[in-house]
Amino acid sequence: MSQTDTTAAGAKSAQAAPSALEVKDPRTQRSYSVTMLERGTEGDEAIRASDLRQIKTADDDFGMMSYDPAFMNTASCKSAITFIDGDKGILRYRGYPIEQLAEKSTFLEVAYLLRHGELPTQDEYRSWVHDITFHTYVHENIAKFLTGFRHDAHPMAMLTSALAALSSFYPQAKDIFDPAQRYISIIRLLAKTPTIAAMIYRHMKGLPIVYPDNSLPYGENYLSMVARMSEPRYEANPAFAKALDVLLILHADHEQNCSTSAVRAVGSSHVDPFSAVAAGVAALYGPLHGGANEAVLRMIEQIGHPKNVPAFIEEVKGGKGSRLMGFGHRVYKSYDPRAKIVKQLADQVFAQVGMDKDLEIALKLEEAALNDEYFVSRKLYPNVDFYTGLIYRSMAFPTSYFTVLFAMGRMAGWLSQWEEMLLDKEQKIARPRQIYVGAPERQYVSQLTDYQPDTRKDSIRK
Repeated sequence: MSQTDTTAAGAKSAQAAPSALEVKDPRTQRSYSVTMLERGTEGDEAIRASDLRQIKTADDDFGMMSYDPAFMNTASCKSAITFIDGDKGILRYRGYPIEQLAEKSTFLEVAYLLRHGELPTQDEYRSWVHDITFHTYVHENIAKFLTGFRHDAHPMAMLTSALAALSSFYPQAKDIFDPAQRYISIIRLLAKTPTIAAMIYRHMKGLPIVYPDNSLPYGENYLSMVARMSEPRYEANPAFAKALDVLLILHADHEQNCSTSAVRAVGSSHVDPFSAVAAGVAALYGPLHGGANEAVLRMIEQIGHPKNVPAFIEEVKGGKGSRLMGFGHRVYKSYDPRAKIVKQLADQVFAQVGMDKDLEIALKLEEAALNDEYFVSRKLYPNVDFYTGLIYRSMAFPTSYFTVLFAMGRMAGWLSQWEEMLLDKEQKIARPRQIYVGAPERQYVSQLTDYQPDTRKDSIRK
């Protein structure tokens, strides 16, 4: 299925027969009919916010607006890419359960699925992988650009800057309504993001750059660029290679989260995709979003020893400053389905590298939280970030680097969401309304009594 068909496919399976809501305004005693949109595939119901503007107290009023800080109950788009049911713990890409994709698929197959709407045939997959593999190298100036950062600069700052800089190498990417240009830009970003991420890692470590080995699969090629030293050919630990591929799949998309919304909002100005996804990386940087797995590891370091877990739990419950990171989720009100997969993945990885103190702390935290009424009643279950950081650390990645790995996986979703937004005829440049709470109109009266700017030459700061 082509990208242009995806919205139509969702509409066909949606329930028809839109109805209307009858709204009575007690201020004016007027009644209004607000048309409901067609139900979504999974029964979602909505009205158009603009239809509320007919509700007025006078003919020259602007009309009623909806107020929804942080978009807690506002749909900004129609999308056929990802479905989440937070109450039931369901996550599906294009209708496929995340559990099946994590077990049976590969990240590049999932990336194809997200963009095209259907799983690839053998020939389609071969062509897709070939195109991505062919574009893994980056211009040498990108490598020089990265060396301009301090070795201890945060890797997400470097990644944001490098991806934005890529747009200057491909000015033709601005032709976003040319399908060929969109395709090659998507290929370039999927191919080059791991290469740039590996260059950032090597720069942090003070190591020479390792160039792509395009005879290796996607994830193993990345691990080679990160870890290869003097050996003529890098051979990845199979458990690490599998763990990386699964984690990329789990992070590939997650509906209209903060970074995806940023990509769509910036992309709605019709900027090139390199700049749009750079905005997504910047949003992902925050500790409330992609930086959450980093925060989990710092919490575990703060606890220090398994024997300190009970005291830490009591501090959290008592509101004494300690926060339980990696538990609970804005969307999921039951167990995060990705967390179950990551827990199994962690068991496999730690079977290779062995148990350590931090893992013992994590296990005790999970046990304590899942058996404490305080956390159970608040539905604070472990989320995907809880074990992800421990897996990345066991693979010798620095804590500050974890979110870069998150961005590598989310790139597939960002690009699919960006293209879907461009092809949605209802979408316009993002421009939210506001409720003005400042001063009413007032007249200017200077508060200065005797002011003359100091124009002496020696007054200018050097």
